[in-house]
Amino acid sequence: MFKVTPNPPDTDPVSPYEPDSSKLNEAAERALDYHFPSIADIKATPRTRSTLFSVDAEATTETLAVYLVEILASVDVMVHELVDRLDGGSRYSLLGISNSVMLAEITANRLLDLIELPE
Repeated sequence: MFKVTPNPPDTDPVSPYEPDSSKLNEAAERALDYHFPSIADIKATPRTRSTLFSVDAEATTETLAVYLVEILASVDVMVHELVDRLDGGSRYSLLGISNSVMLAEITANRLLDLIELPE
């Protein structure tokens, strides 16, 4: 039987366009090191204090705890208002957040119970 096209020529199976795998690995390692620093690098970096928001240095522990309870109660109310407007998975996610806020509020209230007030 006669073939219309000839057999392809025998060539080296390695393409000249394929990158060198060692160079590719080195580039990948550099990119990973840049974008994902190691935990040791993160812990070695000193923490700088933010001055954008601050709490009064003279505020008492009781004042801070009371304010914390009030913030948590407000967040819980806001989340419940949103829950009433949603259905399905989003509603369940917000209810989970609401439960976490409620637990934090209970914990903060317990902290207030344990604070010994000066007489």
